[in-house]
Amino acid sequence: MNNNEQKTKRKAVKKKRYWIPVSIILVLIIARLLLPYIVKKYVNKTLANIPGYYGQVEDIDIALYRGAYVIEGLYLNKVDAQTQVPFLNFPQTDISVEWKSIFDGKIVAEIKMYSPQVTYIFEDQNTPTEGQEADVDDWTAVLTDLVPLEINHFEVHDGKLGFAQISTEPQIDLYMDQVELTADNLRNVKEAKRNLPSPIKATGVTIGQGLFDLDGKINLIKEIPDMDIDFALENANITAINDLTRHYGGIDFKSGTVEVFGEIAIADGYLKGYVKPLIEDSKLISKEDGILGVIWEGFVGVFKFILKNQETNTLALKVPLEGDLNNVEAGVFPTIFSIFENGWINAFKTNVDKEINFSDAEAEADKITEEELEAMSGKERRAYKKEQRIKRREQRRKERQSENDGKESI
Repeated sequence: MNNNEQKTKRKAVKKKRYWIPVSIILVLIIARLLLPYIVKKYVNKTLANIPGYYGQVEDIDIALYRGAYVIEGLYLNKVDAQTQVPFLNFPQTDISVEWKSIFDGKIVAEIKMYSPQVTYIFEDQNTPTEGQEADVDDWTAVLTDLVPLEINHFEVHDGKLGFAQISTEPQIDLYMDQVELTADNLRNVKEAKRNLPSPIKATGVTIGQGLFDLDGKINLIKEIPDMDIDFALENANITAINDLTRHYGGIDFKSGTVEVFGEIAIADGYLKGYVKPLIEDSKLISKEDGILGVIWEGFVGVFKFILKNQETNTLALKVPLEGDLNNVEAGVFPTIFSIFENGWINAFKTNVDKEINFSDAEAEADKITEEELEAMSGKERRAYKKEQRIKRREQRRKERQSENDGKESI
């Protein structure tokens, strides 16, 4: 091989050395330019195919360096809706790989939503659609499919939830804004042995400037999620819901505050909990619409006077909830008794009672009915009773341990 041939070969190798990385860079640039268009087209086509709904996105932004894409201006509404208010309006949704979970051996996603709005217009959602059946499972499944990975971390910032009935007189408009929500470890990446591995926290401001707070733990891995949640709504101006009380009860409030406290525990599809609403320092607006209005106002006033606690000026009740999720029952007699208990015996406190635990629902879910026990074979019955004895011993051990810890802290 002469010198000219060697020089030509070296030049060809040098050109290859430069052209390969340049070609790769060009391909990446072209892919980066085309990818948002391709993804946007796919998302819009997916939204357009939801039975009974229509929607689209305004833009898609790809951030390859952090394994993320941002959906701008997603909205969804019911076909043949009476109003033009979007059912879902998500200005910005950031979907990315949760990098910290990679160190735990899992590739999962995190979602951050900014100023999302969910507005349920009763008439829109109950309007029959022509030729296609609208199903909530359809649009929720589609939105979930837009995330290529399982969701492990979820955040909402400055969200808003709304409910309205526009055909009633007066129209009903309820909402909660300034919603902040954080839910972590939803796919059980960490603490896999815990019954409730996923902490959830939410706050918001309701109509009437009430402060809403929710705190608890959940397990979304199960088909019917387990949970142990406390919630509270405090210091809401009751006059803000006059449209609601006027429509359903013929009552107008001049002043007062409404508060709601509760606890919910669900284990294996069995629910145990309560809801405790309280009305404080309330005054009714006098009516001037004939004898029937005067009689109704007098009846409500006497009822309120008899049943409210005179020291705290509070009317309250406590509704216990218990049962299989397919047949949850509210205790009627305990609810009625609770009204008199607050009014005449012991005023309810304006806080969460902290009396419902996840173990309470778990114990009820584990119970077997007499019919189921009779249907068991002798061997199965003995095994079941042995299991129950072990659980009772474990429960007593935990109670003793708790008592000892309390004494040590004192």
